[in-house]
Amino acid sequence: MNRVLKTCAAALPLLLVSVAPADADVKTRERTQMKFEGFLGRMVGMVGGKAARDGLVTTNAVRGDRKIETTDATGRIVDLGEEKVYELDLKRRTYQVITFDELRRRMREAQEKAAREAAKQDREAQEQKEQQEKLAQEVEVDFDLKQTGQTRTIAGHNAREVVMTVTVRPKGRTVEEGGGLVMTANNWMGPDIPAMKEIADFELRYWKAIAPETAGMSAEQMAAVMALYPLLKNAMERMKTEGDKLEGTPLATTMVLESVRSKEQIAQQAPSGGGGIGGLAGRLMKRDVQPRSTVFTLTTETLEIAPEVAAAELEIPAGFKERK
Repeated sequence: MNRVLKTCAAALPLLLVSVAPADADVKTRERTQMKFEGFLGRMVGMVGGKAARDGLVTTNAVRGDRKIETTDATGRIVDLGEEKVYELDLKRRTYQVITFDELRRRMREAQEKAAREAAKQDREAQEQKEQQEKLAQEVEVDFDLKQTGQTRTIAGHNAREVVMTVTVRPKGRTVEEGGGLVMTANNWMGPDIPAMKEIADFELRYWKAIAPETAGMSAEQMAAVMALYPLLKNAMERMKTEGDKLEGTPLATTMVLESVRSKEQIAQQAPSGGGGIGGLAGRLMKRDVQPRSTVFTLTTETLEIAPEVAAAELEIPAGFKERK
């Protein structure tokens, strides 16, 4: 659970910040909550738990080609120059070295596993995957932006609310008719903060090295989403393009991805009613077939921003032993 929350949190700044290399080091503290629904929730064990309920607080620090992120129990050092990741167990005082090549392999395996599991265990997930693959042949992507006029203070900065909605649908049909995906990002945009762009720049370089086709997303867990929802790539690309146009820095974001069933899918999944117990069960099942279902909800909020990072903060702590 902690790994998922830490890595998925990197996706949001990349969607909403126009990244340019920065000179300053930066250290932040943020709270992230992640919840997968339905088949994905069952498969990756995202439902429930303290981290999902209360959020996971992570400290991040970037200096040059190195970044460290830590929680109360775990840590992760990414070195772009070495193309290695150091996974830290802060309680056992151990670390493990993982190469970028190994991470790429894990991503491929995670994507393949998700597809296999959907085919074997979950008819609805398999039907959703087949619909997404069919729609991916020719789609249109719509974008909507609303400035709500609401403001709040986040990490000591004034922020304004901006809601971005991306809809991926079959060409020539509405999403209600033909199905598709709807991604909504509720953003709180602060002033331009160059130090925050340092983190976004680092993450973009990292994910491009690990998985160019899904830059900005968790290499392992989000591969499962991509396996079942290939249209997500279209939504992410449009969200990134439009996010680059926004002024300021995202300090808090709630992103919701929804899958929309086509009219044909709804008709196929809703059994006809009849007499007796079977008819009652059919009518009850029919009411459960909803046009939209939430795939995941990801929320992140910056709690603190500091402009200075000591080099020693990005090293493996003294006394830690490597585990093979």
